[in-house]
Amino acid sequence: MILHGARRFSPITAFDEALMWALALLLSVSLVMVYSASIAYAEADPDTHNRFFYLIRHVMFLSVGMLGAVAAFQVPTAAWQKNASRLFIVGLVLLVAVLIPGIGKVVNGSRRWISLVVLNFQPSELMKFATVMYAADYTFRKSAKLYSFTQGFLPMLAAIVAVAFLLLMEPDFGALMVVMTIAMGILFLGGINLRIFGGLAVMAMMAIVLLIVTSPYRLKRVLGFMDPWEDPYGKGYQLSHSLIAIGRGEWFGVGLGGSVEKLFYLPEAHTDFIMAVISEEFGFFGILVVIGLYAWIVRRAFHIGVESKKLERYYQALVAQGIGIWLGIQSFFNIGVNMGLLPTKGLTLPLMSFGGSAMLMNLVAVAVLLRVDWENRRIMRGYKV
Repeated sequence: MILHGARRFSPITAFDEALMWALALLLSVSLVMVYSASIAYAEADPDTHNRFFYLIRHVMFLSVGMLGAVAAFQVPTAAWQKNASRLFIVGLVLLVAVLIPGIGKVVNGSRRWISLVVLNFQPSELMKFATVMYAADYTFRKSAKLYSFTQGFLPMLAAIVAVAFLLLMEPDFGALMVVMTIAMGILFLGGINLRIFGGLAVMAMMAIVLLIVTSPYRLKRVLGFMDPWEDPYGKGYQLSHSLIAIGRGEWFGVGLGGSVEKLFYLPEAHTDFIMAVISEEFGFFGILVVIGLYAWIVRRAFHIGVESKKLERYYQALVAQGIGIWLGIQSFFNIGVNMGLLPTKGLTLPLMSFGGSAMLMNLVAVAVLLRVDWENRRIMRGYKV
């Protein structure tokens, strides 16, 4: 009876309830804001004429994402580790496939999507997830060789260069930045030699600068970011209207549904620039709430990683923290773009923006994070996983 009572009232719960509440709040805000930001576009589109068009599709994407998350949660983390290399290869194959005419779908000049009838799947979103799994597995397996450039670092560099080449062919510079950050972050957390890491960081910065100055398209975006008001109807159009939306929001916003910029002024209002609409309708307070939710999720991901290390589950620790890096850095990039702190990159806001493949892979990643935490808690309660 004593054991039964102790187990019943144990402070170690089966799930991280605070993390789940933060996720539920973000997804709830996502439903409201995607609907609010897309009403005008949905009504004016001659193919839809339905104000609920994007909301209905967003609910469908969330439903598919939830089903994917439930399925991913059932998979033991040991199985993810065992198949990490295969998953990475699948991601590479899909990145090649999307470049093939007739398979890859071109939207706004970029070939990034594969049509799956129900949704357009974006292989780069799968590659972000695959990079977390593969980099964590690689770092765990090569932990004793991370001091060596040729044995520890060079194979990982070759893999990332292959991914970078394929992503730039689409082109998808934003996804490349996220993938590079995930890989470098996991290697750093895994204990890579600091001199090698420093050299890598310098090389990465030089490569990014070279990619920008050799591409008129990317250079135009950077110049537009530096002074959007110089050409507010051209290269600075998106950013200038994003800044107008943020400025109109002031402290507490103009109220839900009251945004003016979403009325055909701000492009991609329900996808890349949804944060600008949140700012206009809910002000500085709304921005703080959303950033606070992301900060809490990233904090919990790193805490789960620390708990995994204490239990000597090093692969799981790197996976949890890699997911935290992914969600954190992509949120930072998206919000930075909306606020004029970074050049536009075409990245969605995780767990918030309209988009099927992004939402699916974000929810699958969160499910894996919850699985790592669930296994940790079972071990701490004396069970096997």
